[in-house]
Amino acid sequence: MSLNDVLVSLDIGTSEIKVIIGEVLNDSLNIIGVGTAKSNGLRKGAIVDIDETVKSIREAIEQAEHMVDMSIRNVVVAVNANHVQLHPCHGVVAVQSEDREIGDEDVTRVIEGAQVMSIPPEREIIDVIPKQFIVDGFNEISDPRGMIGVRLEMEGTIITTSKTVLHNVLRCVERAGLHIVDVVLQPLASGSIALSKDERTLGVALIDVGGGCTTVSVFEDNFLAASSVIPLGGENITKDLSIGLRTSTEEAEEIKLHYGHAFYETADEEETVEVSIIGSNEKKTFNQLEISDMIEARLEEIFELSIRELRRMGYHELRGGYVLTGGTMKMPGALDLAQAVFQANARIAIPDYIGVREPQYTVGIGTIQFAHQNAKVQGKEFGPSVSLEEPSPNRKQQEIHKNRPQENRTDEPKSSRVANFFKSFFE
Repeated sequence: MSLNDVLVSLDIGTSEIKVIIGEVLNDSLNIIGVGTAKSNGLRKGAIVDIDETVKSIREAIEQAEHMVDMSIRNVVVAVNANHVQLHPCHGVVAVQSEDREIGDEDVTRVIEGAQVMSIPPEREIIDVIPKQFIVDGFNEISDPRGMIGVRLEMEGTIITTSKTVLHNVLRCVERAGLHIVDVVLQPLASGSIALSKDERTLGVALIDVGGGCTTVSVFEDNFLAASSVIPLGGENITKDLSIGLRTSTEEAEEIKLHYGHAFYETADEEETVEVSIIGSNEKKTFNQLEISDMIEARLEEIFELSIRELRRMGYHELRGGYVLTGGTMKMPGALDLAQAVFQANARIAIPDYIGVREPQYTVGIGTIQFAHQNAKVQGKEFGPSVSLEEPSPNRKQQEIHKNRPQENRTDEPKSSRVANFFKSFFE
């Protein structure tokens, strides 16, 4: 195994921090390590406590390191779609080589040229996604390298986000002793794994129901067309159970995970669970129907708000239907409820990789796959993400590196706008 073929993704969620180590060979992905830790520093997808978030990141990283007996150095970070905006862009350059063969430098220049636009000072570009390249008027080219031409154009999408939100995420990762080699938008990561090419072409809604928020995205003509975030998720279901059953949040979460059912009509009345009543030594028995009644009400609200958000974005009917993912979607009955609410084709997307066949890993796995594919298009090189050194017993020692000058790094292309931003921010 070559270390240059290994990528590490970091998914900072409201309920869990997830680290995925993947080996990419000939565009084939092999998952070799996974680390998860309870996330204590986020609320509704936003960081509210940097120290707690850093601690959770370290725990997830250490778990993944011990699984593969390697030390993680570089990560690709997935950022949520909260405060994200999509802007169409267009770049044009003249091919510079004497023989008029288009190379990596021409592609880099046209992508950089497409970014010359007015961006408000409170926002930052996190990525540029090419839709097509045009060579001397011939369009729909996915990779122009090696072609002969005089004029090279690129049409794509610029993704911007709030500087404050991005800075806080990047600061947490850096303080955990890690280097960031790329940033990937969560809907793009999920879409690369959860959706087929036909679905993305026809028009499909991707609904990612996480712990603190739900991300609603639309893919059309094979590209991300719109994305929005609803501040409701699995944690709201847990709170509803805690109130309804009069028990602690921790016990409500356990009941949701082990006895929860999202569709009242198919819940089992015979299945019961004893619940400790908060503030007393009393225990009370509830059946799955009673539990399902509370869960269904909240999840139905999330689905209805998703429909409302899609209509607000201008999408009333999607031929590709609805694809659901995220940790909350592993609950029995979730698909039945979705089909009843959406009144359309719906399915749950689960990654087909050994050890991570659960919907909460969709973003983490998709981050590796999308970053690898996007790097090939843009001519990026990440370098090794792991080393064969023994994993550090205490990652706190790595904080001394957080202010190390970034220009000594060789794993990021000088042409990357994101890399330049990291350099200026962390110096």
